[in-house]
Order: sequence, then C-alpha cells, then structure tokens
Amino acid sequence: MRDRPRLTLELACAALLALCCVLAAVLAVLKPASLLVLAPALALIAAGLILGGRHIRRSVCRAVGCTRFEGSELQLSLETLRLPAALLSGKTMVWYNDAFRTRLLAGEDAFLQPVSRALPGLDLRQCAEEKGQSLERAGRRYTAFSAPGAGGCAILYLTDDTELKNAAAEYAASRPAYLIIEVDGYQELVADLRDSERSHVMEALNRTLEQYFARTNGFLRRVSVSRYIAVVEERHMKEIVAARFDLLDKVRSLNEGVQLTLSIGVGRGGSCLKECQQMAQQSLDMALGRGGDQAAVKTPDGFEFYGGVTRSVEKRSRVKSRILANALVDLVRQADSVVIMGHRMSDLDALGAAVGVLRICKGLDVPAVIAVRRKATLAANLIEEFEKAGFGEDFIEPEKAAELATKSTLVVVVDTHITNLVESRELLEKCGQVAVIDHHRKAVGHIETPVLFCHEPYASSTCELVCELLQYVPGEETSPTPLEAQALLAGIMLDTRSFALHTGVRTFEAAAYLRRMGAVTEEVRLLFNSSLEEYTVKSNLVESARLYMGCAVSVSGELPSGMAVAVPQAANDLLTINGVGASFVAVQKGDGVNISARSMGKVNVQVILEQLGGGGHMTMAGAQLKNTSLERAEQMLCDAIADYRRQQRQSAKNQQPAQP
Repeated sequence: MRDRPRLTLELACAALLALCCVLAAVLAVLKPASLLVLAPALALIAAGLILGGRHIRRSVCRAVGCTRFEGSELQLSLETLRLPAALLSGKTMVWYNDAFRTRLLAGEDAFLQPVSRALPGLDLRQCAEEKGQSLERAGRRYTAFSAPGAGGCAILYLTDDTELKNAAAEYAASRPAYLIIEVDGYQELVADLRDSERSHVMEALNRTLEQYFARTNGFLRRVSVSRYIAVVEERHMKEIVAARFDLLDKVRSLNEGVQLTLSIGVGRGGSCLKECQQMAQQSLDMALGRGGDQAAVKTPDGFEFYGGVTRSVEKRSRVKSRILANALVDLVRQADSVVIMGHRMSDLDALGAAVGVLRICKGLDVPAVIAVRRKATLAANLIEEFEKAGFGEDFIEPEKAAELATKSTLVVVVDTHITNLVESRELLEKCGQVAVIDHHRKAVGHIETPVLFCHEPYASSTCELVCELLQYVPGEETSPTPLEAQALLAGIMLDTRSFALHTGVRTFEAAAYLRRMGAVTEEVRLLFNSSLEEYTVKSNLVESARLYMGCAVSVSGELPSGMAVAVPQAANDLLTINGVGASFVAVQKGDGVNISARSMGKVNVQVILEQLGGGGHMTMAGAQLKNTSLERAEQMLCDAIADYRRQQRQSAKNQQPAQP
C-alpha cells in the first residue's frame, strides 16, 4: 500500500466506519434503546466520510503543503519554488506546490489523484531523461523533468519554455530551401520553333511558375534562358512536398505545342544557404541523370524523388561521345592493367559492354580481363561461345582479379553505377582509378568521384554506348570481331526487347555498325535460347500470375539452381497479356526475395521498385529484399503499386487545361 496512498486513505476510512458499526452493534445488544441515537449517528458518520472525502483530502493536502511546522523554523521545501513541482508516489500525486496548482490544475486540487489526469500523456521514463518530455497545457508549452527517489517516490517539475519553443519552431519553419529549376532539353525543344512561338511557350511557363511561387513568401528568379532559381521558407517547402511537386503536372499540362517538362533540384535542411545551394545542384544532377521530368530533394538524411512519369527523350550528341572516347583511351594507356566488371548476376548487356571495352584495351595493347562470376550470371551462353572460340582466359573470377589488381590498375564498371551492385566491392576499392559506363537512371549510392563517368540515361543500353565509343577509338585493332559484335548486339536486343522498347535513332545506328562488323542476327538470337527446364520454370511463373491494378504479379518459392534467367523472361512474357501494363515476378532467394519488373512504358516500374529499395529504368527494374518473407514481399509490392496508381490519379487531377 506504500505506493498507493490514496487507496490506503480510503481503506483507513472504510475500516474506521466498520469499527464504528461493530461498536454500535455491541452497544445496541447491551442497551437496545440506544439504537434510536446510534442509527442516526452512524448514518451521519457514513455520509460525512463519503460526501466529505474530497474536503478531507483537501485538508490533508493543505496540511502536507504547509511551510511551517509546530515549534520549528521555516521549512526548506519546494513550496516557495517558482517552477510547478509535485511529489509523486508511483503515479499518484501526494503533494504539489502552489505554482503547480495555479498553472496546471487551474486552481483546483488533485491530491492523491493519478498524475495522468492532470497531465495527459506524461511519461515518467522520458521525463527522467536528460532532455525531459515536452508537454502542452492550457496553451502553454512545458518541459517536464523527474528525479526518482527512494521508496517509489519521485519529484516532478516543469519549466515553462513557451516563448523559447515558439521561437525555435518559427526558426525551423523560416529556414530557407533552395530550388534550381531546369527546362528539360530546352535547345532541342525550341530548335524548330519561330521566335513568336518560343516567346509564347516561355510566357506560359513564366506565368505558371510565378503563380505557383506567389503563394509562398519566397522569390523566383530566371538566371538563364532555361534555368530558374527559387528560395522559399521551410513551411512552404513542406506544402510543396506534401503536394508531391504538382508544379511538374501543371507545366506538363500546358501543351503549348511542345512537350514541356521540368527537372527540379532542391536542397533543404542545410546549415546555411550556401550548403542548400550545393545540395540543390547535386539534386538537379540526380534528377537529370534519372531522365528529367522529376524533382529530387536532398536533405542531410539523403535523397527523395517525385515525378518521373514521362518517357525520356534522346538528347545525346556525337561530340560528347568522341570526347568520352578520347578520355577513356587516355585512361587505358596510363594504366598498367585494366579490369572490367558489370553488376551482380550479369546479363548480356553487362557482359556485351565488357567485351566491347576489352576490345578497346586489346587494340591499345594494354593487359585487360573481365571479372565475372560464371556460376552467378545470366549470360552463360555468351561466355561459352567465347570459350569455344579460344578466349576463355579473358573471363576470370572477381576474387582472382582482386589479387592481381594494384593502385595502377584501372577498373571499368559497365551497366551499373551503384556501389553496392557491382560484381566485386573489394575489386572496386582496391583499384586506383574507376571509370563508369552506364545507361541506367541515376540513383542514390552511386560510385563517388570516378575519373570518367559516361552516363547517358537516354541510351537504350550500355552496349549502345560502347558501340559509339568504339567508333571513335583510333586504330584498326580496336574494331570488334564478328563474335564481339554479336555480343554487343545481344546486349542491345536484350534491353530493347528486340528493338521494341526504349529505342532511338542512335540505337539503330549502333546496330547497323555492328552488322557491318560481322554480327549475324541468327547467331545472336541463339544466345537467348533456354533449356527445357528453364522454359518449364518460366511457364510456371507465368501461370501463377494474377492481375492487380493493371499489373501482373507472380510470386514463387526458391527456384532450382541455375534457373534465375527464367525470372526476367517470365516478366517479359507477362507483358504480352491483354490488360497488363507492367509485370512483377518475385522469387524467394535464401532469406530474402528478388523482384524483376518490366513494363511497356505507361507504367514506371523504376518508381515503384524504388519504394522497395530497388531501381533501374522506366521499363525495366529490379529489387532485392533482404530478410523478408515471400508473403511480406508480395504485400509490400502491392502497396507500392497501389501508391503509384494513387499518385497517377493525383497527377491527372492536378493537370489543368492551358491558360488562354
């Protein structure tokens, strides 16, 4: 009962009443006539204890809270403390000073009542921490602290820091966020427009931007023909993020005779405006590297992406390809040796591009090898063809390549730019210089500070990029052999699904170049053949699929060894079904789940799988979920699809007709 004083007091009163009843009963037996007096007296005592309990508790409270004791000097207590303070026994208030009663109890008494009644949401454990607990009461903001004592007692005191917290909240809400807004492909966009048409397009864009930022207390400035900067307060930045950058939809809906889209880079949460500006520039580079028509937001916690619903438009020039080819040649010549590697579970695009880079190294007479795990690749057929031709020594295991690598070794990473996805992280860190050739949209976790970064998200495949580089490398020895040309063509055919998706003029030019170099399309097609076991597994995956919000979703337990190639094949086959805009195949892999996704372009599978930690292209993406059950992975995938469909509906709702 020591930690429950109110219950103790109530029990004591009940015991006193019971004792009175017993004594009255004994007296009534001895003198029955006394009942006429005892009965009314007992009734009055009971009524007094029941109805006067609150008055009794208040009187006890006054006695406990006195500042003087009989025959003593002024007692040193918390009564004179200006801070609201209370003494707790467990979670029951057994004492509080006048400041506590006035500010937190509105002048009422709550003696021996639970502290949660006076302070809803109070957590004594959090109060015992160094920062205490923030509470709000009667329009004031407090920080509560508690100091535990012996016998389950504790001292609770509160500091009124309303003005300080309000000032801190206003400071956080008024912090500047920096935005850099870029018109995607401005030069190509207005190249065929007359001056009057160009002015009309830019007038509509300027009006839309001015109206959008007029609802904030920030400012917007145009710094070049295709670039704007804006600075807004954090309070308005939260509203823009909550609306998922509906500015992208408004600009896309202008429809002034051109496909006008924006890329937005945002820096927020920096220690100063200059840091926010640097973060905004990094965000803009990320948004452009992912294909444009989206917003990238960088905070100290990382990146967030919004938008990216339209198809990328080809915006490359041969001048850039020639410059990159010359830079790659210089790097190869300066290196003692070269190691080429792709991503884990390498496919025909990764391995075909690696073969093309290997041809450049051989033409420059620099020792080079391709690091690939033969037991964990989707391009085993291609490696077998090179082994039959007598070039099997060009392919080695990454562990062996790491043993041979030095600080003078150049590592060329193809078909990925993500550090955690490369074939060997150890090999990447051991080599002195890194060059990257990739076509996937830029994502978080990319390789930092490579000496060469050939990144073109508008290319159909990495093999297409390598084909262009090969054409600008001097020397007859750098021309690919027919077998190497077939490897490059296989990579292009894989990522374009035999030239059906994500192709541009440069894609067919690269294919024509490879055909001139001796690539035989019939031989290339044989590289895509699968065994009867793989075909059976693929058929089972297709058969088990179900439709969900216009997407085909297939889940399966762990596949037999060597059947991983059936997963992307099943995803491709599911797209041939009427009403399927995207396909997702999830397969158990150890204690995790691997997901392969494909689409025909109307559904951005990259955005969907980025919610699960994956990435890729608008029409081709993947994700690896670790320590996740198959059921949980399926639920997460369906939730991501539902969220994407909701964003699509919101985006369509945000798009308004063009202003006259």
